[in-house]
Amino acid sequence: MGNGVNAAQSEPQVQKAILRMNAYPPGFEESDQLRSAFIRKLTLHLLQCPRSSEASELPVVPRTLIQYWHDPSDLPDDVRDCLASWDRLVDEGFEVRMFCDESAAAYIAEHYGTRECEAFARCRHPAMRSDYLRMCFVLAEGGLYVDADDMLLGDGWNELFGDGRLKVQPLCYDIPSARMVPAAEIWRPNLRTHGRIFYVNNNPIAAPAGHPVLRVALSRATDRLLGEDQRPEIQTTTGPGNLTAALAAHARNLIAAGTPLDFELLRDWEAIAETRWHLSYRNDARNWRNMDAGLSL
Repeated sequence: MGNGVNAAQSEPQVQKAILRMNAYPPGFEESDQLRSAFIRKLTLHLLQCPRSSEASELPVVPRTLIQYWHDPSDLPDDVRDCLASWDRLVDEGFEVRMFCDESAAAYIAEHYGTRECEAFARCRHPAMRSDYLRMCFVLAEGGLYVDADDMLLGDGWNELFGDGRLKVQPLCYDIPSARMVPAAEIWRPNLRTHGRIFYVNNNPIAAPAGHPVLRVALSRATDRLLGEDQRPEIQTTTGPGNLTAALAAHARNLIAAGTPLDFELLRDWEAIAETRWHLSYRNDARNWRNMDAGLSL
């Protein structure tokens, strides 16, 4: 698995990249346009900057696998197969924590306060509740969260636990074609950016307990869920948009201060796990993309 950086460039080149980062004012992460542009520049920054050895001093990522399916009595066979593909990690010393709506609510009540419990109760779709639980758990205890529709492929997961960085996957959506840009293309310095949205996914998430990005992401999601909007949009409230905003603000502050980065953008997650897009539940309201199309749970 690549580590998100190439060989170190000269110090002036690195400093130029840092100065470009500093052009983004505090609060820029709430602008869709600026946030996307920053994530794109962040990938280029990571190509130029050497990987710091200080990550080895961070708390380790616990060997805990977190998964979620809202209703265990209604688990489709094809989703069950995806979940079962991760069972071999038990032989590698992993603890597997499988959550549903009920157990997630109980976990949040045990580890958090009234605001978080109320925010979780306001999550109007299983996808939102899964989003919220993963932030709560990984912030409290650390570990690796993966979606229930991810099939484990190779052994590259080992490197997710090599240091204490937060690890997330960068993504790029091409608006004109309505398609995702292949993951390998995101790291091309000459990649076309017009008409494209750059962000990070909230699947997978690997992190030690207490990572500041997850703390901000959880706080931001909680505030939005408890706000006046009775039907907040999933992507920006609890999903990838929320995590991207938290990461972008955190990265800007670290780079502006000259502090080593405590996160990594994964370059080959697709070699570790594959999202299965043709699962049965995607045709009904359990797929969050269908929720606002008139389908109901």
